[in-house]
Amino acid sequence: MNRKDEVRALLRLSPEEVKQRAGEHLVVCSTLDALHRQMAEDIFAEIASAAAEARSLNLILPVGPTGQYPYLARLLNENKHDLSHCKFFFMDEYCDDNGRAVSPTHPLSFRRIAYELFLGSLEYTNLAETQVIFPTEHNIDTLSDQIENAGGIDTCYGGIGIHGHIAFNEPEPGVNLLSCRKVQLNDFTVTMNAVRAHVGGDLVNFPRAAFTLGMKEILQSKRIRLYCRNGSPFDWANAVLRIALFGTSGDDYPVTYIRNKDYTIITDEDTLQTPEVLL
Repeated sequence: MNRKDEVRALLRLSPEEVKQRAGEHLVVCSTLDALHRQMAEDIFAEIASAAAEARSLNLILPVGPTGQYPYLARLLNENKHDLSHCKFFFMDEYCDDNGRAVSPTHPLSFRRIAYELFLGSLEYTNLAETQVIFPTEHNIDTLSDQIENAGGIDTCYGGIGIHGHIAFNEPEPGVNLLSCRKVQLNDFTVTMNAVRAHVGGDLVNFPRAAFTLGMKEILQSKRIRLYCRNGSPFDWANAVLRIALFGTSGDDYPVTYIRNKDYTIITDEDTLQTPEVLL
């Protein structure tokens, strides 16, 4: 079966058929807000468990989804959690026109968003700057070694892009083997991100490159937890949810390489639905 026929077949599955076929690999939340709360609770539980066992914890975290971060900050603050045992490796960051990571003052900066929604709200945490790592031109060649020297990633938390990218690992030959690097963003990603960024359709000035953790680092994580949601009036994620769960593994949808790992995909009822229009 080719990819076109495969996707047609997958999109014709009812929500109940998807749930039954996916089994324990799929968790369905009632609403988008419930998904964000679930993600916050999942990350918090892992932090608390590591603290109780007095062990270090290394997480990959995304900026997209972001709705979980105010909830997570509240949970950490209410419980006065110390984060000195944690390292947070954020997935990616946009580049400016000179090939450097955009400044934290840039309106699209993932670092800025992470600090505004999460890191800047934390209290009692003892979280040093060296425990929060964003990929930049200064560390992109050493990030893989940093992760290895820290003991590897315990859990990768993230979203899924419209063509199955995790972080900015977009479709390309051998993508599952690629490590941390600077990438050029394709038109699908730029268009989708611009639509959601409230830039008024300004594709001309939207960043066209980024630094990213590689699929190699993501797939080497002990656990992978992906939160797949439309998060908008557009039903753009319904197809990639089903491809991520059931599609044949291939470079055209990088997320399909997770399925021989310890993985769970969390979605909401809206994203689980069969599209209104089937092609």
